[in-house]
Amino acid sequence: MKTLYLILILVMIGCSPKEEMNPVAVVREVRAMFDDYESSVERDGLMAEFAYLDSSEEFFWVPPGFTSALSYDSVRTIVTQNASQMRSITLAWDTLKITPLSRTAAVYTGILRWTVEGTSGTKTPATLIETGVVVRRHDGWKLLCGQSRNLGQN
Repeated sequence: MKTLYLILILVMIGCSPKEEMNPVAVVREVRAMFDDYESSVERDGLMAEFAYLDSSEEFFWVPPGFTSALSYDSVRTIVTQNASQMRSITLAWDTLKITPLSRTAAVYTGILRWTVEGTSGTKTPATLIETGVVVRRHDGWKLLCGQSRNLGQN
């Protein structure tokens, strides 16, 4: 009898409607997240990026110049130390390709140009190539992991 109930439950689960992934919607949502990320950082400074980073144990990032992945806490420490030395930041994607993996995950890659103005007034332009994974959480899309490499000045 238990076997019959188990089979019925499995059949019901297997026959229940599944929410289909809409790749166009995923790309639109992730692109909107990156647009919001850029606007927030340009308006509120480097610390604003934490609204877009996934703070779970799965998070990691390999920043330019590093040879191993950093945890969320390590990234937070580095960004916090550097944020006070920046007067302004401008960001713009030259290219951004987003590939949905599911309703809740996508990979992206692109070329990001940014210019940082330090508190002394010195402007430092750079171009990064970046690849990563974003995930949908209850409060929106977040950067889960990835890496950036400096391609040089703009």
